[in-house]
Amino acid sequence: MEKKLRTKDKIVQASIELFNAQGERAVTTNHIAAHLGISPGNLYYHFRNKEDILRHIFKEYCKLLDSRIQPPGDRSEALDALANYLDVVFELMWRFHFFYANLPDILARDLSLHKEYQAVQEQVLQRVVKILQALRQAGVLELPEADLAEFAHTIKLLVTFWISYLKTQAPDKSIDQASVYQGVLKVLLLFKPYASKLAQPRIQQLQEHYQQLAEQTATPALV
Repeated sequence: MEKKLRTKDKIVQASIELFNAQGERAVTTNHIAAHLGISPGNLYYHFRNKEDILRHIFKEYCKLLDSRIQPPGDRSEALDALANYLDVVFELMWRFHFFYANLPDILARDLSLHKEYQAVQEQVLQRVVKILQALRQAGVLELPEADLAEFAHTIKLLVTFWISYLKTQAPDKSIDQASVYQGVLKVLLLFKPYASKLAQPRIQQLQEHYQQLAEQTATPALV
């Protein structure tokens, strides 16, 4: 039997849906209430304002980060960990693409959220470093130990600002799954020059996999 969502959870999910579809700045609490068919007063019973909703969405984002980005348990799992990391990157970028599209503005409006974001991202950076260390120890990644932290930072930089980069290139174009998969491909491309000969075939397979997904999910061009 499917569990019935609480009103509070419905508000969070509806907010994510509307923020992604229309842009976070364009959506008000009245829009969210109308979308759900509830009164603004009912919404304010659960959330004080839109910033309060954003904080709860960020908590959901953090739960996914905590549960999904994990270093491999042993060397044999190193390439699987890379594939899993790319899947997590896609899931987060797609599910919360409004957040990535307008990150500096959202954080600038909420100092508390900004501090929490910085703390969480530092933890993410350390987890990515551990994944890279496991890849290096397994002979998958040929990169000096001293460069791992900077490489992890470069990956995180690309992931964080890929969506906002797309918006600067085409402000009126909607973000679709294909554009997010293109971001995943860019992340994978960072790995390619440092992949060992042993890992090159798997890297190529991953590239082909995500390229196929990008093509399958591309929004058809209007004619």
